[in-house]
Amino acid sequence: MDARMTTDPMIESPQTEPQASSELDVKPETPEETKPAKQVRMPDPKLDPNSPNVFEVRDLNLYYEKFHALKNVTIDIPKNHVTAFIGPSGCGKSTLLRCFNRMNDLIDGVRIDGSITMEGQDIHSKDLDVVNLRTEVGMVFQAPNPFPMSIFDNVAYGLRCQGIRDMKKLRVVVEDSLRKAALWEEAKDHLHRNALKLSGGQQQRLCIARAIALEPKVILMDEPTSALDPIATAHIEDLIEELKKLYTIIIVTHSMNQAARISDKTAFFLLGDLVEVGDTSEVFHVPRDKRTEDYISGKFG
Repeated sequence: MDARMTTDPMIESPQTEPQASSELDVKPETPEETKPAKQVRMPDPKLDPNSPNVFEVRDLNLYYEKFHALKNVTIDIPKNHVTAFIGPSGCGKSTLLRCFNRMNDLIDGVRIDGSITMEGQDIHSKDLDVVNLRTEVGMVFQAPNPFPMSIFDNVAYGLRCQGIRDMKKLRVVVEDSLRKAALWEEAKDHLHRNALKLSGGQQQRLCIARAIALEPKVILMDEPTSALDPIATAHIEDLIEELKKLYTIIIVTHSMNQAARISDKTAFFLLGDLVEVGDTSEVFHVPRDKRTEDYISGKFG
């Protein structure tokens, strides 16, 4: 894992007012240490660093105290693909998404058994730095959550947390990240504008740029367009198609049409079970399981 990161990028938005000289004087806060979820470790699987998969999940079970939220889930997440998780509310898809960067560690009463490896390394290993994991596995949440500071400072925030103060480097990374997030042309003349003044779709693209700035390998997206209008949604979907050339993307969505449009692989979850996973075209047109067919056709959910 990359040891560059010294402050967890998954922290809450800092509650500070934008400064007049926002590009220069941001002092990020360091979050308190979080207590990891209790782990019931299984024997390590055979590790293959040359695997075409960025994640390999084997026999994963997750409990919220006594509630069994994920049941014996086994799934591979291929590199540089878009994998969509679909299913009705409460089926476990967002819970699994949060497993990949160990965000479930922040929830009291969580217990996990089974294994998840990232490029051959067990992400629950005692030797693994969770902060570095969350640097390599960025996350974009359901509602846009820009920090209350300038556009520039939002994108540069994680780098400054790493101790980078070289303004030349920060400017290069900010521009590159905004370009990759398809926001540069709209924002280049307003980099010191408060990010909260952007539209909802622009704010979500800014959050993607903020994640990209840390050079992750994987971007997790938890219903990233559910709060956006159709035009903004189309912008995000077009962006995802471009981003998969550089990153592995896992997206949770309630929209069957969205999953069919943008994903290469689709996994259907129901009541904590992974019912079916495969190429998106096959899952939608020739599903193997009757429950998948019923859900996609709208008979329930």
